[in-house]
Amino acid sequence: MQSPNISETQSGTVRQLDTGLAVATGELSSQGASASFAELLKRVKAEGLLDLDTRYDYRRLALNMSLIAAGLVAFFLIGQSWWQMPVAVWMGLCGVQSAYMWHEVGHKAMFRDKRIGTLTAYFHANFFSGVSYAWWVNHHNRHHSHPNHISLDPDIGRRTAIFDIKQYATRTPVQRFIVRHQRVLFFLLLVLEGYKMEKTTIKELARSGAKHRHLEIGLVVLRTAIYLTAVFTVLTPVQAVAFILVQHAALGVYFGLMFAPNHKGMEVRDGEKETLDWLERQVLTSRNIRPNWWIDFLYGGLNYQVEHHLFPAMPQRNLARARELTREYCAERGIPYLEVGFWESYRQVATFLHEVSEPTRRKDKAAA
Repeated sequence: MQSPNISETQSGTVRQLDTGLAVATGELSSQGASASFAELLKRVKAEGLLDLDTRYDYRRLALNMSLIAAGLVAFFLIGQSWWQMPVAVWMGLCGVQSAYMWHEVGHKAMFRDKRIGTLTAYFHANFFSGVSYAWWVNHHNRHHSHPNHISLDPDIGRRTAIFDIKQYATRTPVQRFIVRHQRVLFFLLLVLEGYKMEKTTIKELARSGAKHRHLEIGLVVLRTAIYLTAVFTVLTPVQAVAFILVQHAALGVYFGLMFAPNHKGMEVRDGEKETLDWLERQVLTSRNIRPNWWIDFLYGGLNYQVEHHLFPAMPQRNLARARELTREYCAERGIPYLEVGFWESYRQVATFLHEVSEPTRRKDKAAA
């Protein structure tokens, strides 16, 4: 696991990888700073891995809609009962699977027809999940451009957890308590992830000038009205509140766990300028989860995080082959490529969070 210290460079700061992260090549640090991404892209294009497949897209969408429909049928069949809590968990999980749909559309990796893609995205984001699609696209594109950059990656900026000790000074007293114990609290607080996205949506749509603002507001309001009417009509008030809490908690935990291993604990940079070219920026900051059919489904293809960041517009079904080409190319160029198992990924994240926050705990002990 990386050291929580970062070294200064003229144009910013770079966190160096240690030997344990260079699993694909055994190299301590990249020797491929000038390696051509164009050459890897040429190999990928030669196999047609960026080509869309409408039939596959529709099959994937049909599966997603079937999961949602199964949850709705169970909800209305079970009726007024505490057995609705497993249904709430199911619908929370469906929320993340649904997010994979708008994620693919946002990257132009799903449909050739822009109208169908837009309809799919707004249905799954605004109507089903209550999340602003326009906000997410802007937010996510900035993340892809500068992953794990303290100043430029919004996924780092919006977190309470810190990824470098210099962030600690900006935290409130409550947030500092969380940071000191972030190895555990980071995961526990994932239950709030769904609420945080909905809160951000409200703030963004309250601002004038947001793209398709009135359409997004209409869909979110309609979704909220239907959702609250359904749960408070079918269930008792106490059961309805419990259903909402459980569903949001399940969604938040699943959502957070799927995204936590992608970049946390990987190379971190800071400063006004980027210190890495595109190829290294994406490979050195991303972690893959070793694939199998279950992991591929669970992560919606985002377990191929390296390849997804290198080729954001690549359809999910082609990421497995792209992984083989990318691993081979990185090995040729001596570029560290990290891929670990499911549990190991979370162990690395927890260890990194603990190491980064260690100076804050030493300070507390010294003050005591």
